[in-house]
Amino acid sequence: MRILVAGASGAIGRQLLPLLDAVGHETIALVHRTPVEVDNGHVVSADALNRDALVTAVSEFEPEVVVNLLTAIPHDLNVRKFEQEFAKTNRLRTEGTANLVVATRGVRMISESIAFAYAPEAGPVADEASPLWTDSPKAFRPALAALKELERITAETGGVSLRFGSLVGPGTSFDTGGAMVEAVRGGKLPIVGDGSGMFSFVHTHDAATAIVAALDRPEVTGVLNIVDDQPLAAREWMPEFARLLGARPPRRFPEWLARLVAGSWGVAFLNRLVGATNARAKAELDWRPRYARVQEAWQADLGAMVQPSVAV
Repeated sequence: MRILVAGASGAIGRQLLPLLDAVGHETIALVHRTPVEVDNGHVVSADALNRDALVTAVSEFEPEVVVNLLTAIPHDLNVRKFEQEFAKTNRLRTEGTANLVVATRGVRMISESIAFAYAPEAGPVADEASPLWTDSPKAFRPALAALKELERITAETGGVSLRFGSLVGPGTSFDTGGAMVEAVRGGKLPIVGDGSGMFSFVHTHDAATAIVAALDRPEVTGVLNIVDDQPLAAREWMPEFARLLGARPPRRFPEWLARLVAGSWGVAFLNRLVGATNARAKAELDWRPRYARVQEAWQADLGAMVQPSVAV
């Protein structure tokens, strides 16, 4: 197929492009500033928020499917300024997605969504029918509204929104030099309250293989959780990650103190999230994560940086 990958220079896109080449798809890799390479296809540059420029850049290629990975998440996200720092990503997920529809004449879309926007009462592990966190802290609500619009537009194309877990792997905050690695090493990522927030992770390579699987199954629509097999509470994965990095165990902060440092969304993110199940993705895409547990992904990526892992 001829596939437009929007946001091809991101962490998932860089894993996806060689997979598309390997299975013989023709790729149109859309980037804004960061260059990428494709063996079978083209690289085009345009700002997805500029509709005219986007139409000019991609319409001549007449893609058959769009993979929408448009984001602009800062490398070192300041959770106290979450609303401001996610503003451009929210625009890309709404305006940018609408522009992609115009530029490609509404062909089927596979979009990047997230699996950590479920309401706390859906937990500890949510499926795709679980409610989203509509009464979340104020800072997160614009991001949630953007996600809902992204998924609505994607559904109108007959496509599927893949709700990815917290990303690990090259180019993510859990990579060497990434924000999470540096925070843990510097003792700046505490366990908040009882550390009951549940996290579902997914490696960027596993995210990419799920996209490839979705390309081959146009009958799959709606939303799918793309996560690993074992959700973990913050009080479980944070000490394990610190040990793997040779860092000191995370400190414990009461919620009231953490709120002064990280704001209400930072506290909610660490202490109220619910995990997600990948059962539907396994059944409908015949997809399996290479890294069933996040510890396996950390070991593979961080190599000599880490110590031998133990079960948590």
